Amino acid sequence: MAHRSNRRLADSALVQAVLDQAEARLDVTGGSAGGGAAAGALTRSHTSDFRTVGWYGIPPPGWRLAIDAEVSDAPVPPALAARFGPASFWSRWTRAESMCKVFGVPIAVWLRRHGLGVPARFPGAWRTLALADLTISVACVPAAVVDRGAG
Repeated sequence: MAHRSNRRLADSALVQAVLDQAEARLDVTGGSAGGGAAAGALTRSHTSDFRTVGWYGIPPPGWRLAIDAEVSDAPVPPALAARFGPASFWSRWTRAESMCKVFGVPIAVWLRRHGLGVPARFPGAWRTLALADLTISVACVPAAVVDRGAG
């Protein structure tokens, strides 16, 4: 899966470097393999099969960071498939979830405002990637934007 970024507003080389290194900053624990609950992670996400994905490392200075993870081959809930379509659903869902988390907006509110698309004026950067059998999205947004309540 590829990067998608609004480079007009999120042109920071440091932010892009952090996103480029996502695989090295993510760790998966729990599930059938056992393990901890991502202690010490900056942010975390829980999957439907009881695993925890944690982000280890600091966000770029002046930026907020959030992640979301889902099992890539999990069935798409029928109501969501009917509303948003099943194509690339988990990539779009994790991207929306990571964006709403970074802004502190409930997913139901985010879906009403933006659906599973990226807002036209999204002020940050994101990356969606596959890690083993998971789809994971990482979103970064300037803290000043979050503090103003944009989202």
